[in-house]
Amino acid sequence: MSTTDDATTQARQTPAQQLVRFIRDEIPLARTMDLQLGESSDEMLSLLAPLAPNVNDKGCAFGGSLVSLMTLSGWALVELALRRQGHDCDVFVAESSVRYLAPLWQDFRSEARLAADADWTTFFNTLNARGKARIEVSCVVPGDGGKPAATLSARFVAKVRD
Repeated sequence: MSTTDDATTQARQTPAQQLVRFIRDEIPLARTMDLQLGESSDEMLSLLAPLAPNVNDKGCAFGGSLVSLMTLSGWALVELALRRQGHDCDVFVAESSVRYLAPLWQDFRSEARLAADADWTTFFNTLNARGKARIEVSCVVPGDGGKPAATLSARFVAKVRD
């Protein structure tokens, strides 16, 4: 593909599609996992992964792939919100807690949302005032019957680039 064709393709992509392309280009693990965009809105972002490259020795989804997908979906939710507001920041996961609740025997997805007590207004006000801010994100990998197969609670930090 030529540079012109590549630029045209990228211009047609949504900001969320561009971000997932960036993740796949810059994070080799994401490419190996075959990470894909699911859905994206101001409130939620989901990422998808097929079982085949993320399988463990038992034939179900590898726990490391589950936590990686949840961490990446939480990071992407924050990164996309920053990009939409025109902020150029480094985003880090500062801390997280994961729970594995049930095995998954099929392709899976992670859904990231702000935690119940978090809000974008406070986050952006703090970022504008201090040059850095943190926000709590909740992620879930749905399992059979609508019950979670895994959950992640994480705090992400954004710091304005110098």
